[in-house]
Amino acid sequence: MDIATIKREMSRRRTFAIISHPDAGKTTLTEKLLLYGGAIQLAGSVRTRRNQKSTASDWMALEKERGISISSTLLQFDYKGCVVNLLDTPGHKDFSEDTYRVLTAVDSAVMVMDAAKGVEERTRKLFEICRLRQIPIFTFFNKMDRPARDPLSLLDELEKVLGIGAFPITWPLGSGADFKGVYDRLEKELRLYRHTAHGKHQAPCQVTGIHDEAIRKLVPEDQYRAWTEELDVLSGAGESFDEAQVRAGLITPVFFGSAMTNFGVQHLLDYFILHGAPPQPRKAASGPVDPASRAFSGFVFKVQANMNPKHRDCLTYVRVCSGVFERDMAVADPRSGKPIRLSYAQKLFGQDRESLEIAYPGDIIGLVTHKPFRIGSTLAADPGIVYDEIPRFPPEAFSFIRNIGTSKHKQFRDGMAQLLEEGVIQSFQVANDARKQTLLGAVGQLQFDVVLYRLRDEYGAEPLLEPASFTSVRWFDPGTRAEDRANDYLGSGVRLATDMRGQLVILFSGEWSMKYYMEKHPDARLHAISPHEA
Repeated sequence: MDIATIKREMSRRRTFAIISHPDAGKTTLTEKLLLYGGAIQLAGSVRTRRNQKSTASDWMALEKERGISISSTLLQFDYKGCVVNLLDTPGHKDFSEDTYRVLTAVDSAVMVMDAAKGVEERTRKLFEICRLRQIPIFTFFNKMDRPARDPLSLLDELEKVLGIGAFPITWPLGSGADFKGVYDRLEKELRLYRHTAHGKHQAPCQVTGIHDEAIRKLVPEDQYRAWTEELDVLSGAGESFDEAQVRAGLITPVFFGSAMTNFGVQHLLDYFILHGAPPQPRKAASGPVDPASRAFSGFVFKVQANMNPKHRDCLTYVRVCSGVFERDMAVADPRSGKPIRLSYAQKLFGQDRESLEIAYPGDIIGLVTHKPFRIGSTLAADPGIVYDEIPRFPPEAFSFIRNIGTSKHKQFRDGMAQLLEEGVIQSFQVANDARKQTLLGAVGQLQFDVVLYRLRDEYGAEPLLEPASFTSVRWFDPGTRAEDRANDYLGSGVRLATDMRGQLVILFSGEWSMKYYMEKHPDARLHAISPHEA
């Protein structure tokens, strides 16, 4: 395919993640973006159970049951001539690893904040990750239909706490029960909204000017005067909208609204389509890879097991970084180096899939396989292209797992194998353990609840978890064998083990035990993140 076509298709791609602190309204906003993007006819909500069946992004049974996002979800749709790849991510810190992996695969991020709370703990963490990766950030202050903080104080906190410039594109007229709409500072237009039942439909909107006499009938005179003074303060700051600084991650465009009532949602979507970053060059071992080059390349950032329970298959999520992906094309198998044909490619919308023939830089595709690629693997027509690996987080919670029903051993074994391929949990075999039980490691305790639920619900196994006293794991240098450390004095609460790839690790029951071991064995080089990932 010619370069001009690739560049044209690239310019139409917008690939972004929606991120937030838990309960800021991230999944609700996702639904409303889909509504305004024409991807769904009725918007769902994670707040009301009667609407949960129509929530596109939270499709897993446990997500519907608990009303939280457990796994990131891809939703691809067309809007105003652009192909939008939207990734809804989990907000809870126990699922941070999934969110951080998604951030390796996007070109922009939309940060959702609760307008009553401002910058929260997870907000700060996610901003730091985005800044490190130089990901452009669009900020949406949500829940303006509820009592909210002063918008100027929210902007000030955004700049001081997160260290990023803020340029408000829209400005709210009122808040709580008095929230009437938003003013577009660039277009000099005020959009007044009316509520719809449960926010399922697009909110009726009246576009007018700031000096329209009708506004004074909607709000008290003192409120109107305070609002116009705020706009004067913003104008007096002398800042102008700078797209280059936005795409460099130095300034965040700021929007106000209410995802639940659909106020201000289309504003966010329209501006994101205009100013969101198209695919950019990606770092590889040999240097930056131009997305407009002819040679196809991409990398795996997520594996989702058992999306289709009838077939027990796995879905491998691949970010297309350069060139053109075509179904049935051959690439080098990252494990063996031998050619492998990519025959079963899917376009994804939550749980729904359809066959895909072609994809361009910026697109995210699903590859259906019973033997998924590893997270971080590079898929490329040119074997010289190798993208940076995606490191795993060190586990902080540990539990032994076993199956209590002997008749369900196959279900347990198959379920564990697929869930481990997702990379959400890790497994270890403790040396000299008479019980020979599998030890699971996870970033947070909630991940164990998910494993138990999915083993029972999706695979029909009968798992039982038993808490383990370990608090951390460390990997030895590559090439270290168990016999090399057989004479080490371990002390209380310290055990040698192997990870699921057979690499030697050491388990500790606390910081003191780790410090004691390092003092006794200064020659042991330990790593918090596995150096064996491939």
